[in-house]
Amino acid sequence: MNRLRHAEPPWPVAADVVAREAAGWVPAPFHSFVLKVHSRCDLACQYCYMYRSHDRSWREQPRTMPPDTLDRTAERIAEHLAAHGIREAGVVLHGGEPLLAGETALGRAASVLRAAAGPGVRLHLTLQTNGVRLTERWLDLCAAHGIRVSVSLDGDRAAHDRHRRGADGRGSHARVAAAVHRLAEGPHRELFAGLLCTIDLRNDPVRCYEHLLTYRPPAVDFLLPQGNWHTPPPGLRPGLPGTPYADWLWRVFERWYGARRRETRVRLLEDLMTLLLGGSPETEALGLAPVRYAVVETDGSLAQDDTLRTAYPGGPRTGLHVRDDSFDALLRHPGVAARQWGVDGLSAQCRACRLRRVCGGGHYANRYRPATGFANPSVYCADLAALITRVRERLAGDLDRLRSAPAEAA
Repeated sequence: MNRLRHAEPPWPVAADVVAREAAGWVPAPFHSFVLKVHSRCDLACQYCYMYRSHDRSWREQPRTMPPDTLDRTAERIAEHLAAHGIREAGVVLHGGEPLLAGETALGRAASVLRAAAGPGVRLHLTLQTNGVRLTERWLDLCAAHGIRVSVSLDGDRAAHDRHRRGADGRGSHARVAAAVHRLAEGPHRELFAGLLCTIDLRNDPVRCYEHLLTYRPPAVDFLLPQGNWHTPPPGLRPGLPGTPYADWLWRVFERWYGARRRETRVRLLEDLMTLLLGGSPETEALGLAPVRYAVVETDGSLAQDDTLRTAYPGGPRTGLHVRDDSFDALLRHPGVAARQWGVDGLSAQCRACRLRRVCGGGHYANRYRPATGFANPSVYCADLAALITRVRERLAGDLDRLRSAPAEAA
């Protein structure tokens, strides 16, 4: 892999944070925390941003988060929630593959996190897993600790096994599908948080969506492959005609939106519609709401979004650690603070765009260029604009029909 030689991007910098605080900016506190409880994985997915990006710092991380680091992290989370009067928060047990940490470690993590937060905080725990090891015994443990489960599944066997294989080259679909059926159809159905599906343009979008529906997921998250202007996503050639990812998602939208009844939530599309109608999204992929989640590595390092590994070596690093630093300190790191500045955190091109309130500049990691850091539109800019425009036109047409219906009936 081409290793980038990189100097810290010229934008944003610490002086920007100081200036904004002097002008009255107050950061929005974190209400979600991603804990890297295990730094390795039992799959070798071809598109993985963790292990196949410019950043290789995962090699330096302990495999499992040590108990004392977990304890300190729980204390820091409780400290942050109490300081800001937050009574409801979420923690994602993440990796790598978190199930590699083992039953004892994850059970202890759940107990420690809840005990530290205290009875006055409603703490939502979620496990993000590839599903390979998700047995009935694991589901019993999750049920005992109130941990909801989200599984990565890219569609049917051909779609899923194209990328999500083990180091030996064997596909994982059969094992993952069995695990999702176990979760969706067994006694622990209430734990099912949803499915994550990374888009591959080679997969038929409707067929992919309808395969995911067979598991009756409460929600589906379609994820754009991680990429940027230096390393574009598969099938995308910035500057050339075409919007392949918009075309793919538009077909899913037509199938999902056009169904006679609601079959599942599709968070990306729901967020897009919510923003077009003046509401606030649930995820950070779209919109201008402050990003309010923090990442803790297995060694206790406080990190930015770990998708920044796709930008350059050390992309997520902040130099902060739960041992010495609070989550309030992380809020004031330039890379974190910039994602709370709304329109002011966007590039000049995005600030001038009429779609900026809905698009929000796209995912932060997708904006990266070596020369200008993150002060750019998303590499998916054309696709996002095309998708937003199509959905807006569809909603406007439906609203017009609703407004005219009473008059026609009269």
